[in-house]
Amino acid sequence: MDNLLRWYAVYTRSRFEKKLAFLLNEQGIEAYVPLRRVLRQWSDRRKLVLEPVIRSYVFVKTNNVLYEKVLGIEGVVRYIYFGGKPASIPDHQIETLKTMVGTDLEIECTPDCLKPGMHVIVTGGPLAGMEGELVQFRGKQKVAVRIQAIQQVVMVTISPQMLKPMKENDWELMIRDW
Repeated sequence: MDNLLRWYAVYTRSRFEKKLAFLLNEQGIEAYVPLRRVLRQWSDRRKLVLEPVIRSYVFVKTNNVLYEKVLGIEGVVRYIYFGGKPASIPDHQIETLKTMVGTDLEIECTPDCLKPGMHVIVTGGPLAGMEGELVQFRGKQKVAVRIQAIQQVVMVTISPQMLKPMKENDWELMIRDW
């Protein structure tokens, strides 16, 4: 990292993306969270809400002078690393993301590096915390995961957005080419 301002991704506390972006901007650090409008249904009403396109990530434009300051802000867990150093994201990729989010197109981000045979952990829903093996993709929205519990094999179909590779290096590989 040098004195030149570049985009980096930071991993955030769960459901803290918008608040963290606000806190970073308040400190004079440019931050970006791609948001999409989603219609949510409650028992008594329906409402359009803004939610992050990429959960637990905030993009920050920073340099070596601001590096530690970013880490000290509430909600920042860590920088995303590749090759032993914070992974820099080219400006044009952030601009492309901003353009896509600015359209009326339906946008959904799913990990594209999940591969059958990879050991994963479920991060959301009623199976949160359970570990399993990714068996196959079933369309763009669903994956089948084998979860071994009580000496039984159970096949479930869940959204790939609710999966995270078990090994940290698998997670780093997922965002390497982003």
